[in-house]
Amino acid sequence: MRKLVVLSVLFGLLSSVGALDLMAQAAETAESSSMFQVLKEKFIEGGWEFMSLVLVCLILGLAFCIERIITLNIATTNTDKLINRIDERLADGDLEGAKEVARSTPGPTASIMYEGLRNAPNGPEAVEKAIVSYGSVQMGLLEKGLVWISLFIAIAPMLGFMGTVIGMIGAFDKIEAVGDISPSIVAGGIKVALLTTVFGLIVAIILQIFYNYIVSKIDGIVNRMEDASIGLVDVMARNGVWK
Repeated sequence: MRKLVVLSVLFGLLSSVGALDLMAQAAETAESSSMFQVLKEKFIEGGWEFMSLVLVCLILGLAFCIERIITLNIATTNTDKLINRIDERLADGDLEGAKEVARSTPGPTASIMYEGLRNAPNGPEAVEKAIVSYGSVQMGLLEKGLVWISLFIAIAPMLGFMGTVIGMIGAFDKIEAVGDISPSIVAGGIKVALLTTVFGLIVAIILQIFYNYIVSKIDGIVNRMEDASIGLVDVMARNGVWK
């Protein structure tokens, strides 16, 4: 009997915990849906003309950000492992094998190493010149698309401010038509005007966060490229590529 009582109490506690979890999940779902509903209502209240332009800036800016993040993640290479593999090939006197290792490895660092190895018969000066020249090319490829992200970061709040100014002009036009400064007329016009500014600033903040992350990612890749280039010259000199 005592075991049955204990089991019933445990079952009741588990049921209560499950019910609380379900209630918490339902509350979170309701909160997220209500937040989305509020955003949708505010978006409509702000006027579809400028709000649509701000939304387009957000969509295009996020598209460029996602493309850059995916590309940079693919371009990230384990430079230490790559240098060790090239060192092993050069220690065996296999320059073509070292070039094949660099050619088969994805990423800008491996591409720069391949250019350096390809110019190895021409001497260390030619290798350094090839590394510097091709490094500039790879740097430009890494920064591809950043100009457009910067453009959308700048345009989004400008569109918001423009919507605010036009909304304020509309509010004053209503005041002039009515001939009376009614709080409802002024407040309604100002509310619609300020909503465009808020959404423009939100879009700019979101894109700015992604932009800074992408720039920091590029800086890390460039630093690894420079370290790998120096390491490649040392490895080639140590293994007697130039005699």
